[in-house]
Amino acid sequence: MLIRILAVLAIAVAFTSTAQASASCYAARPGVHVSFGFSVGKFTEEERDRFNLMQLRQMGVDATRAEMWGGCIRAFVRKPGGGEEMQFFHPDSFERVTP
Repeated sequence: MLIRILAVLAIAVAFTSTAQASASCYAARPGVHVSFGFSVGKFTEEERDRFNLMQLRQMGVDATRAEMWGGCIRAFVRKPGGGEEMQFFHPDSFERVTP
């Protein structure tokens, strides 16, 4: 019985943290939003991830890989003392968000 309760709590926490991460990326941002351009085709998931990684690196983020996750860009960023940490970025502005 205790194991079932702990399992339910673990699942609830997992879904809550995922919802919080996506909420900050899907939330309406204040200000004026203007977009223009054209498209010739669709990017594959791999192409989009490579583009996002390139953009983050151009902004000075020392990321080793990037992927879409819960509406955000999840990047694995090298820490100055060694190792990596996950950081989340808004897919439109590339601003860092906290889940």
